[in-house]
Amino acid sequence: MRAAFPSAPAGSLDPDARRMLVFEILIVLGLSLGRSGVYAVVELIEKATQAPLGDQTTTLNPVLDERPYFDLVYQLLGIFFSLLPVALVLFLLTEPGKSAFRRLGFTFARPLRDFGLGVGLAAVIGVGTLGVYAAGRALGITTAIIPAALDTYWWTLPVLILSAMRHAVLEEVIVVGYLFLRLRQLGWGTPAIILTSALIRASYHLYQGIGPGIGNFLMGLLFGYAYYKTRRVMPLVIAHALVDIAGFVGFALFGSAIGIGD
Repeated sequence: MRAAFPSAPAGSLDPDARRMLVFEILIVLGLSLGRSGVYAVVELIEKATQAPLGDQTTTLNPVLDERPYFDLVYQLLGIFFSLLPVALVLFLLTEPGKSAFRRLGFTFARPLRDFGLGVGLAAVIGVGTLGVYAAGRALGITTAIIPAALDTYWWTLPVLILSAMRHAVLEEVIVVGYLFLRLRQLGWGTPAIILTSALIRASYHLYQGIGPGIGNFLMGLLFGYAYYKTRRVMPLVIAHALVDIAGFVGFALFGSAIGIGD
């Protein structure tokens, strides 16, 4: 039987329950974005000791097999299995009579409001991302990023869209919604939660260079504040998905013209 940490006043858990909750958080992060953060830091150090970051390239959606249909299978398997930590989080947050989806605000209950806020956040993040990327490239602290390197097949664009949605759901559900709920139960204050969430978000993007780490830290602060005000993760998922779809699909269609990755 799984451990249950019912919704209770912040910091009211007994010592044993607090200890179990800390272990749960560490395990969830260790199976998902915390693990990615550790690997990203190591990869950043490896890149920095090989050559200047500005002379290197990072590919976000590489080919996984030279044979098209095996590449498709590997792409879909990667997307599926990377979402299992989200399923784990939803399972852990489900309580009798309380849906994890509703607790996180990961529902379609307010489609117009969620989509409107999501589009607004996407616009801010999109402009900010381009600015941080350009500055990072100019300073030599950001690798040249290739958002998509898949060969062109009938399934390329759908897979890129699914990949973007995967990143949006995985990151916003775990590093924002889940962490906010669990750290609040441990008695953490809102500023500390937002800062921790933003630092974790920054860590697993460091394989792209220092610039993306800074940019994603700022994105994490904005998204954390938005979640604090709305208690809904859906607008963040929409915003993140829109930004990534624009980057992945836009590059696949117009990459040679816009010069990203040069």
